[in-house]
Amino acid sequence: MFPILFEIGGFQVTSFGASIALSFLAAAWLVARNLKRQGENPEYAWDLAGWAAIGGILGAKIYYLFLHFGETAANPWGALLSRSGLVWYGGFIGGALAVLFRLWQLKLPIWKYADAVAPGLALGYAIGRVGCFLVGDDYGAPTDAPWAVAFPQGAPPSTAGNLRAFGVDVPASVPDGTVLAVHPTQLYETGMTLIVLAILIQLRPRLAATPGRLFFAWLALAGVERFIVEIFRAKDDRFLGMFSVAQLISVLLIATAAAFWFTLQRGERVPAKFSRA
Repeated sequence: MFPILFEIGGFQVTSFGASIALSFLAAAWLVARNLKRQGENPEYAWDLAGWAAIGGILGAKIYYLFLHFGETAANPWGALLSRSGLVWYGGFIGGALAVLFRLWQLKLPIWKYADAVAPGLALGYAIGRVGCFLVGDDYGAPTDAPWAVAFPQGAPPSTAGNLRAFGVDVPASVPDGTVLAVHPTQLYETGMTLIVLAILIQLRPRLAATPGRLFFAWLALAGVERFIVEIFRAKDDRFLGMFSVAQLISVLLIATAAAFWFTLQRGERVPAKFSRA
């Protein structure tokens, strides 16, 4: 674990913060390349990345506030301004809304830009999860697998007590302060998302004739990836005994992606460009 990279004048630069910054830069770079390949202005990639960053951080924070309303109601501004509480699905929704608003302002083609953005989202997400691993956040349930990782200084540490607080069934004989080895689900996500990126690169030339299908391919694959990794995650938001809120959202995204995919495949008209007339 490397939670702190360096410190300048009392300000700490964390590995998570650096990973998030790198994820946006890498995503924007890849989106710029994709836009250039499509004959669009690659400079828009950096413009959209800025909007995605602002909307994504706000969306992630708002999602966290609602998800942990009981804990944050007393000091919502403190939760909003803290470095923690960045939830992916909230960030995706907030970032998507911000980018759609910017596309509306610029009157740019929605699906063409969505296809350019999809691989960038996969790359950025893979890099961002490395940051989660380096600070010991978003880990999984205890395991005796040879690749298990303990996070004694995690956020929070992977102690028996913290895992119990997440709803994980830890034997009562294990003291609360015992640090346990857990599934490194952050690295699971990085690996699976890089596979998704490779699939998108392979699909890109085959789907180019119908703008939008590559984006919805990513949306479905991202939903499947997240649904799978949630099986191993230590989570305190499970309902119906085993399913998490993120898994419910994943199912909804997969269904939405499938509906739009087949609509586009059949050649039915889906609004492809914003108009402010």
